Amino acid sequence: MVTFENELNDRQLEAVRQTEGPVLILAGAGSGKTRALTYRIAYLIQELGIRPWSILALTFTNKAAKEMRERVVSMCPEVARDITVSTFHSLCLRILYTEAERLGYGKNFEVADQTDQRSIMKEVCKKLQIDTKQYKERSLLNVISGAKDELKTVEDFAADYDGDFYMKPYVEAYREYQKTLRANDQMDFDDLIMNVITIFKTCPEVLEHYQNKYQYIMVDEYQDTNMAQFVLVSLLAKKHRNLCVVGDDDQSIYAFRGADIRNILDFEKIYKEAYVVRLEQNYRSTSNIISVANQVIANNKGRKSKELWTEAEEGRKIRFRQLDSAQGEAAFVADDIRDSV
Repeated sequence: MVTFENELNDRQLEAVRQTEGPVLILAGAGSGKTRALTYRIAYLIQELGIRPWSILALTFTNKAAKEMRERVVSMCPEVARDITVSTFHSLCLRILYTEAERLGYGKNFEVADQTDQRSIMKEVCKKLQIDTKQYKERSLLNVISGAKDELKTVEDFAADYDGDFYMKPYVEAYREYQKTLRANDQMDFDDLIMNVITIFKTCPEVLEHYQNKYQYIMVDEYQDTNMAQFVLVSLLAKKHRNLCVVGDDDQSIYAFRGADIRNILDFEKIYKEAYVVRLEQNYRSTSNIISVANQVIANNKGRKSKELWTEAEEGRKIRFRQLDSAQGEAAFVADDIRDSV
């Protein structure tokens, strides 16, 4: 059995014990957010007797999901396999293997990987006589991916750019690309989330089934969620509202991949009864680093207030060096490491 009081600091313990309703955990860098999440799962099972199969933990990468799963196994070995710890795409793929026929896909539909996508787009460009010097295949795929992140169907996308001569090839490519995927009984990675949302919105009985299945939902790195991921989580959590999201608006760096910082900044507006916990004790860096980081971060606009602190020693003074290129930066860091060894 886990001894929560002895293994967590006060704020982590607060985050672990606040299990009902929407919870926002603002976790600064190095503050033990994954620890708080995994201990929260253990607390739900060991202290509250929550059925493990009703717990869903979502993260972004297979590596992060594997790490979280391993930690859960170490604390709850008897029931760990009954807990769903997954990436967004893996969860949606699991759902679609059961539900995809509702959208006209076969039971054994395939997921188009990046090689498949490039091959399909190459044929699409050839068929539509799109000038790939002006409209590169990668650019076409990126724009289509961005549209799907915003849950825009071909019709929605076409309506957005009606009369826009420059965007016409993107609209036509999107339409033909989707047509080819359907003909091949394929979905790409962005379709996985989009299609699950379509099923949830058109088949309320399916949505209710998964709402009842996953009554406690936790999302890691919430600052990196896009619109599609936000809608998916919102639909799943709508009935029981036991949604715990963990993130740090100061570490949001994936806007270029569709991440929407408003998802975390507006959490308390969307869930007005939300309970907020701030994890501010840093376990990773020296106090000099934390001090400088706080002063830099304080200049960010539209952020949630928090102040990192540490019990660690002062450490070396911070040095500032401005360099002209990424190569110059890499060389400087390499030289500095070599000189300090």
